[in-house]
Amino acid sequence: MVGEPIRARWFDGRSSRAQDVLVSLHPGPRGPSLHLHTPQSPERETLKLDASRVGWPPTWSTGRAPPTLAVDLREHGSLEVDDVALWQAARAAAGERAALPQRMQTRWTALLAVAAVAVVAVGAFYRWGTPWAATQVTRQVPLGWETALTAQALHDLDQRWLQPSKLPAARQTQLRERFGALVRQIEPGMRRYRGYAPTLTLAFRSGLGANAFALPGGTIVMTDALVEAASRQGLGDDALVGVLAHEIGHVMHRHTTRMIVEQGVLNVGLGLALGDVSMLVSTGSSLLTGLAYRRGHETEADCFGAALMRKSQLPTVPMADLLLGLESARGQKAPAASEGSWTSLLTSHPETALRARKLKLGQVDGC
Repeated sequence: MVGEPIRARWFDGRSSRAQDVLVSLHPGPRGPSLHLHTPQSPERETLKLDASRVGWPPTWSTGRAPPTLAVDLREHGSLEVDDVALWQAARAAAGERAALPQRMQTRWTALLAVAAVAVVAVGAFYRWGTPWAATQVTRQVPLGWETALTAQALHDLDQRWLQPSKLPAARQTQLRERFGALVRQIEPGMRRYRGYAPTLTLAFRSGLGANAFALPGGTIVMTDALVEAASRQGLGDDALVGVLAHEIGHVMHRHTTRMIVEQGVLNVGLGLALGDVSMLVSTGSSLLTGLAYRRGHETEADCFGAALMRKSQLPTVPMADLLLGLESARGQKAPAASEGSWTSLLTSHPETALRARKLKLGQVDGC
């Protein structure tokens, strides 16, 4: 026998009365084997079971051990052990190594180590895995799905928020001609997704403030208020063309589609890594990830827009002036958030003054 024998009560499943037995644990190739002996003849084995035939109870920390331990012997009944500490010492002496979940329950160092690895793994998946996986999935999304989504989205917007444009037809035609000239400057090397060639169209709407936004599949919407804001600031159409170049960047990088895919990939990844995550964790992670990726998307669109404006031999300074003028008109003069700060983490766009300065200098980060 290995170490001191352990006194136990054996319920063999054939009799309601327990038998007093001695238990010894011996090293085995696949874990300890369990041997039963009678107190009257400790040298004789009444029963011998290898590790696979025993339902081993969990390992407990010294301070939390139950007063009595039950050991499942399967078809041979069960054991009751009162000296839990001696039982666990015998298991350790026989070469038993607790499974990782048990070590996490009994050793705070194991728990901290596993938690640290999990945090690093989730962080790496968030930082590199999610964008990479989303990019690969986005490549497979058909253009027809994007155009169908845009048709439905634009219909809903027209029903609830947008109104027909009040710009004169001649003015709309003038801006569409500038937009078409810009589109013709797009070279194959500027397309992020090989073979992705959506038909780019410019639509005008009223009913919202000064804004322009890109929808999946090639539709870009510009509001009357944005055209009027540029006019009030005394800026020429180059400012509006710069905004359109930026929005074309959103289309060519498929940012809206990637946002949808990224959220799906992140939620699936969190579910696999953390199991049944709470609504708070899921919502918070989606919010922070969405904000971070939108900032990255804005930078990508600025890079594309600046490159397209240079290709068209047009200045980017008017667009920067338009952005600053819009921010001033809205009264958005909050303290600037330095890049990488917690304040910037909670905003979906890069800080406007910094963004405008880089556009003026033609030095957009990440280009």
